[in-house]
Amino acid sequence: MTGKPSVLFVCVHNAGRSQMAAAFLTTLSNGEIEVRSAGSQPADKVNPSAVEAMAEVGIDMSAEIPKVLTTEAVKESDVVITMGCGDECPYFPGKRYEDWVLEDPAGKGVDSVRPIRDEIKTRVEALIASLIPASA
Repeated sequence: MTGKPSVLFVCVHNAGRSQMAAAFLTTLSNGEIEVRSAGSQPADKVNPSAVEAMAEVGIDMSAEIPKVLTTEAVKESDVVITMGCGDECPYFPGKRYEDWVLEDPAGKGVDSVRPIRDEIKTRVEALIASLIPASA
């Protein structure tokens, strides 16, 4: 990695898990990490329950729009984190890949999305710790 590390979050619809992960990483890394998210079959809009759950922790995702996964986005990222996109995610040697097994928030109310949100936050915090050396 040269300069700022970059992370791509990928799920099928880019409407819930990957959007929440990208929002947490953007907020918690204070601009130290370049953040992307995409979906292999993007939805029309971000999951309203995910937007509501993130608003509860002070993060506004209301303006986000699901984006289509491109080969370029994978090539430009140091770390690719998949969340249920399976074989649809392109693979390039030399990239760090992680598969986060998380429940899909699609069609769930905010009460069911909160534990998914909290698990994503925990994983994002660990990811930041692995990418940004602690200050002495």
